Amino acid sequence: MTEDEQKQDETTQDEAAEAAGPVEEQDSSSSQAAGEEPSSTPPAAEAEESKDETAEAESSDEPEAEQEESEAAAEPAAEEAAPAEEAAEESEEDQLPWKEKRRLERSRQPHRPGPARTPEERAAERAQRRKSKAGMRRKERAAKKQGTTTGTGTPVAEKESVAAKTRQGIVVSNKGEKSITVRIDIARRHPTYEKVVRRSRTLHAHDERNEAGEGDVVRIVETRPLSKTKRWRLVEILERAK
Repeated sequence: MTEDEQKQDETTQDEAAEAAGPVEEQDSSSSQAAGEEPSSTPPAAEAEESKDETAEAESSDEPEAEQEESEAAAEPAAEEAAPAEEAAEESEEDQLPWKEKRRLERSRQPHRPGPARTPEERAAERAQRRKSKAGMRRKERAAKKQGTTTGTGTPVAEKESVAAKTRQGIVVSNKGEKSITVRIDIARRHPTYEKVVRRSRTLHAHDERNEAGEGDVVRIVETRPLSKTKRWRLVEILERAK
């Protein structure tokens, strides 16, 4: 090769190296392979990193402290709210009827599964349970009776003799032989509407002497059946018709 050709090869190699740029990675890898220690970070960068770490630690400590304070404040509030809730539940249970209370008590008891039983065995156990409860109630009633003293109470009402009923009315008809028709007027106040309700009924009475006339005010008394419709008898004439 001539000198001119050698110079041209060197210039082409230099241009290729400039185009490729600096080879830092190769140097670092070559230095690591040679056993050289990598270059340490500058002290300024270390100071900045320490500042960042302290700031992060402080910022992380602040929420923890605030969280602890909030938890400490929430604990007494929860303790105060618990008795209030229990009292509210007790008051609600007191207002429930006794069957609902018994159902709640039974539902709160832990369930203990027992052996499988036939319907006849369940019926026998139920009858035995009812019998024992009846015996307990009987004993309680007997104990209450022994502990209480009988009072004098109100005196027994005197029974009057079964006297015949008497009615007072106006004679509306005396056409029958020894018979009169008496109208009984009844006026009563209605129990709900407080209105005076008037009604009347007629009774057939026996007049032995045919003394009563139409319009007379008479008194009659209940007696044995004297005919198909007569169950009353004339006692006296209170007022004659005008």
